[in-house]
Amino acid sequence: MKKAKKAKPDFSKPKPQKIPEEDFVTSGTEAFSAPEIPEKPEAAPETEDSPSGDEFGQTDENATEELKFFPDKSYINLPTVAIAGRPNVGKSTLFNRFMHRRLAIVDPTPGVTRDPVEGTAFIGGKPVHLVDTGGFKLDRDLKSRESEMDELVVEKSLSVIKKADLILLLLEAGKITGEDEEFIHLLRPYWDRVVVAVNKCEGGSGENVSWNYLQYGFNELLFISADHGDHITELAKAITSRLDFSEVQEGMEEPVIKIAIVGKPNTGKSTLSNRLTNTTNSIVSDYAGTTRDVVEGSFTWGKRKFEVLDTAGIRRKAKVRQNVEYYSVNRAIKTLDECDIVFLMIDAEQGLADQDKKICSLAYERGRGIIFVLNKWDLKEQTKKVYKDTVDYIQYMFGQMRFAPILRLSALHGDGIKELMETTIRLYRQLTTKIETSALNKALDDWLFRYPPPATKAIHFKIRYMTQTSVNPVAFRIFATSPDNVPESYVTYLKNRIREDLGFDQIPVMLEMKSSRKRWENRFE
Repeated sequence: MKKAKKAKPDFSKPKPQKIPEEDFVTSGTEAFSAPEIPEKPEAAPETEDSPSGDEFGQTDENATEELKFFPDKSYINLPTVAIAGRPNVGKSTLFNRFMHRRLAIVDPTPGVTRDPVEGTAFIGGKPVHLVDTGGFKLDRDLKSRESEMDELVVEKSLSVIKKADLILLLLEAGKITGEDEEFIHLLRPYWDRVVVAVNKCEGGSGENVSWNYLQYGFNELLFISADHGDHITELAKAITSRLDFSEVQEGMEEPVIKIAIVGKPNTGKSTLSNRLTNTTNSIVSDYAGTTRDVVEGSFTWGKRKFEVLDTAGIRRKAKVRQNVEYYSVNRAIKTLDECDIVFLMIDAEQGLADQDKKICSLAYERGRGIIFVLNKWDLKEQTKKVYKDTVDYIQYMFGQMRFAPILRLSALHGDGIKELMETTIRLYRQLTTKIETSALNKALDDWLFRYPPPATKAIHFKIRYMTQTSVNPVAFRIFATSPDNVPESYVTYLKNRIREDLGFDQIPVMLEMKSSRKRWENRFE
């Protein structure tokens, strides 16, 4: 009798995070509430068991040639492959399979992908720049706002297709639709760069009727199942055989500063992302909830390399009712684990909201550098008093976040970008600073001398020594006798001294008290 397979953990759900009340106060006495992560709607479409064939995350076994490229290295001058087709044919599922991880949101709802989602994928053992485009949607209500969005998605998809070295046209097994015909017609100018695959042919299903696609002049059809992994090897060979890898070079290993742009919907996140990357990668519209996937881009400023992650707007969980938005919000929250610096976008006209506090608490808990970006400042009365009043209000509302920079910006016109980037580099330097343990303990002796630990009959402890346990996030550990007896006020004093005297004045600092009865100089005995 075969043993039942052990169920895999569901990584589609965010890991619950507990945040101490005392770390996030809005005023002198009022504490931050724990961050609200939206509850999963019923009938969730995306589960870990959805691909029943080969699993994401496995090494690429499709390579038949001697390996020249290695997945643990970075490469430049990659050929670009764009996955295109009408909505709901499985483009995002195929994209995730080639990427070996769930990067694009997959849902039965047509038109989920709007902005192109891209990344480096190893196909047949060779690196390509893979792009998942939005679907070509023909059937729409021309008077609706959704129709305007569909038009923007089509324009964006066609702009990606024009630049791609290879277009992977994905069709669906079964009846040919008007959207298929119209989209095939649009691809005629790029016919020599098109590879055609018919999806959802698991176990040979639908192959007979799908041969009718040959009437449009295709030389070859590949029948695959992106969900089950059927014939993906043949597709990989067809893709790599049509690409030129002669210009691909191993990239320089340089630290890249990762920026996550987060905030409520419609605060100008995509506008800022496009401004920084000097592209139109992210679709910009006043239609709230335009961005769904995390849109990645890169740029260079002041000889430093940056990667920007444009996220979906994070709304209160009570307003998150659709499966697609549930995954969009979770992806946005997950970027906080991947980034170095967080741009918390605040609409200068609307001001702060409760949700801004919760987003900020999520970033603070992870030790990320945080910059409050007051966007659309050009629409507000520009006086020093207005700015001072706004800064005072934000610092009052966020209490212990007074160290975080607050900058004015117009993402639309580019005003304030220079100051924003200079501040970003300054915060990154602080995040990656490592203090020698000997220097730390000299500073600690000075702090203890200036403000000796309180001692009573009920409260008695001795602080022994301190070490820095990590950078980015910056964390320290202080060893003391009876660490539970150290008052919170004295821990706050030590945190403030670390921040002000050691050069961490604009980033969160984590401090842990640990039990020890040995002095610093005797710790190795």
